[in-house]
Amino acid sequence: MELHIEKDTKALSASLAEWINHYIQQVLAKQDRFTFVLSGGSTPKALYALLGESPYKESIPWEKLHFFWGDERAVPFEDSRNNAKMCYDELLDKVPVRAENIHIMRTDITPEESAAEYEKIVKTYFEGSETTFDFVLLGMGDDGHTLSLFPGTEVIHEQNALATSFFLQAQDMYRITLTAPVVNEAACVVFLAAGAGKSEVLKQVLEGEKNVDLYPSQIIQPVKGQLHWFVDEAAAALL
Repeated sequence: MELHIEKDTKALSASLAEWINHYIQQVLAKQDRFTFVLSGGSTPKALYALLGESPYKESIPWEKLHFFWGDERAVPFEDSRNNAKMCYDELLDKVPVRAENIHIMRTDITPEESAAEYEKIVKTYFEGSETTFDFVLLGMGDDGHTLSLFPGTEVIHEQNALATSFFLQAQDMYRITLTAPVVNEAACVVFLAAGAGKSEVLKQVLEGEKNVDLYPSQIIQPVKGQLHWFVDEAAAALL
């Protein structure tokens, strides 16, 4: 695991944008496509805004990028809580990515159907490959959750499905999510965390005893790939 600490959220977003640009170029020097899993939430918005502007708008070969999502709230696309909508608004509508290369977790069908459909898409992309996604961007909640793997939920321990859905009582909504095994087979996973509200849980996730039911982010440990944490000084204060 590699830890990157930047002064504040602005510096953090700038550093990660540059890192992602370099990594995409590096991977595409060896292969024809780059698979990128986007994260929802508020923290990546500044990063997406940077990637959608010069110089990255021009330097990244967007037509070779294929986009996926780590998880989704089962609300209509037009709903402000929808992760895909946020990613379109902040990034995808601003860069020349091919529509057929964007794979949202659908919310116009049942959560179960959406998860099953997503699993099929993932399988067609990575059947027979040593790794799954080239790059997975993850966030971490103040409670230590990542993807839709919330503390105390059974989905943390899902071993068979690549994508699944479940009803999250605490939020009174269905969630659709990739599972830990498919993310742990990725070539590179990056956590992005910022703010003093993350400091205590970040310390527990990185330095505390392993307890994935309490701190689900601990279950993300790539088998063959890289793991990076990009955090600001406020989040890293207790490390």
